[in-house]
Formats: sequence, C-alpha cells, structure tokens
Amino acid sequence: MNLKITGLHLEVTQPLRDYVEEKLGRVVRHIDNVIDTAVTLSVDKLDQKAEVNVHLAGKDIHAEATADNMYAAIDALIDKLDRQLLKHKGKVSEHRAIPQPAAE
Repeated sequence: MNLKITGLHLEVTQPLRDYVEEKLGRVVRHIDNVIDTAVTLSVDKLDQKAEVNVHLAGKDIHAEATADNMYAAIDALIDKLDRQLLKHKGKVSEHRAIPQPAAE
C-alpha cells in the first residue's frame, strides 16, 4: 500500500504522521486490495479537517471529518472510513457466484 500524507496550511510532524499510519493500518487490514491511500490534513481558521482517498481495485472511497482537534478529526475520519470499507467488503462478497449442486 502506498501512503501519501500531505498538509494544507499545516506542517505534518512525525508524531502526527505516525498516528495516521497506526490508525490506517488497523482499518486497511479489513481489505486486501488497497492500491493507494492519500491523506490530507488541513486547518481552516479554527477547524481541523482530515480527508482520505483510498484507491481499491475497481473502487475509490473518499471520507472526510472536521473537529476542533486534529487527532479527534483523524479518529472521526478513521471511523467513517472503517464503516465504508466494511460496507464495500460486504457488497463485494454478496455478489460472488453461489455454487450450484451438481446434477446427477
């Protein structure tokens, strides 16, 4: 998995980068076919905003969250992303072909 973390109007420090990597590592283990992940952290006046784009095989998933604290925004973002990935995984597994019993 390729991970890109960028900051808009914000310097991405090493503890912040480690926190994002740790949280994403827990979420991405649900899905095996993650190709690329891009995280954008930004500050707009008093709002701290975190966004993520996850590129899967055949699907792109986007989530964003805003909070007063950057760590809280990342936590909310990870919760949203986790729900979306589990929903996607459920849809993919539902569409698999059901084997028919062999005719005798």
